[in-house]
Amino acid sequence: MSTAYGYVRVSTKEQHEDRQLLAMKQFGVEERHIVCDKRSGKDFDRPGYRKLVRRLKPVSYTHLTLPT
Repeated sequence: MSTAYGYVRVSTKEQHEDRQLLAMKQFGVEERHIVCDKRSGKDFDRPGYRKLVRRLKPVSYTHLTLPT
């Protein structure tokens, strides 16, 4: 059985991730499987992202939300 993981990122601490978190929940991603970073997207040197990649297995799938 596969597990859904979600990754949410905002660029600054002043920005809010509420809409992205809501979207993840609407996709059916359990809150305990959502990883959030409040860092720039210029590279992948983000702690939450690295944690998520370590957790993924071949049968996992990931939802990414894009800011609108």
